[in-house]
Amino acid sequence: MTIKSEGSHMVQYDTHIGPPAELKRIYKKYQLAKGLQLEADEQMVDFQRGLTDSQYQEWRHCLRIFPSLLPRHTQLLLLSRLLHRDLSNPLHGTNVDLHHQVILPEAVVRQDKSLGKDTTNEEYLERSFFQHPPSSSISFPPKDPALHGPLPSSKFLTKKLRWITLGGQYDWTLKRYPAGDPPPFPEDIASLVEGLVPGMKAQAAIVNVFSPGDTLSLHRDISESCEKTLVSISLGCDALFMVGGGGEDPGRSDAGLDDGNGTGNDDFKGIILRLHSGDVLTMSGPARFAWHGVPQILPGTCPEWMQDWPAPFFGDHMKEGASEDTAPFEAWRGWMRNKRINLNVRQMSD
Repeated sequence: MTIKSEGSHMVQYDTHIGPPAELKRIYKKYQLAKGLQLEADEQMVDFQRGLTDSQYQEWRHCLRIFPSLLPRHTQLLLLSRLLHRDLSNPLHGTNVDLHHQVILPEAVVRQDKSLGKDTTNEEYLERSFFQHPPSSSISFPPKDPALHGPLPSSKFLTKKLRWITLGGQYDWTLKRYPAGDPPPFPEDIASLVEGLVPGMKAQAAIVNVFSPGDTLSLHRDISESCEKTLVSISLGCDALFMVGGGGEDPGRSDAGLDDGNGTGNDDFKGIILRLHSGDVLTMSGPARFAWHGVPQILPGTCPEWMQDWPAPFFGDHMKEGASEDTAPFEAWRGWMRNKRINLNVRQMSD
């Protein structure tokens, strides 16, 4: 049981209780919705087509979205930092580490192009799993051969990698952060996020790696011991994002006084947003501990200028945010075409 304060109102959240039936119904509806059905759905919030008055009234107090906030150059740099440098850092756990012994690639020399900072000419060592072409014979041995077989490095990148944890390493089984000091959070990414959302400290993050057909079930982020804003950054394919919850939530019980306005809690019903690459979404106030999930990744929606990542060239021209250092990744051209990367950042404690 997790206890949070909402003003003078104390609320208990049970980490083992699932979402309300109505939210699950809406989630299922949008998990199955396709093509023209989605385009014609007037309940779905999509900033690229504008908001109706009723949509604005429904969600404006719950969360904030900044459409297309990150420019192309920043999005490409962020991809490279997350999926070259941070993925290959053994301090940052992945879902694959649970069952396989991941073999790190050799370090190579790169030029420093720090995210959110002035570009410098300083050299640094960097590893990347994309250094090995899809035809590589490298494979990761299983920790328990009786349960799992070897994992080819190409399959690791194309199918098996689902999440990376930065900073605080969340324990998915115990649903809590381990005691002790966490690994350091990447400074450049912290600088970017804290610049976007002043007042919060980037201490932990989950980098979700999605492909069409993948989903993220409804859940709440309630393991942090503070109530600072959650920050979500979208890269790649569009996604349907659902958020909702409130006083009718069966996993929440009031343990204190009313908040003084006669309503108890700021409830809001489930809503669906279509998120695009470069969008930044924040959850605070009544949305901080809301149920949320991703019922669908929309195939074929990655921006054209991002689709070839991590390959550096588009035709005869160097892609924006790329350099000659990225030439070894040519064999992986098109990896991002049907991928969505979602960076979710939170502060663990005050």
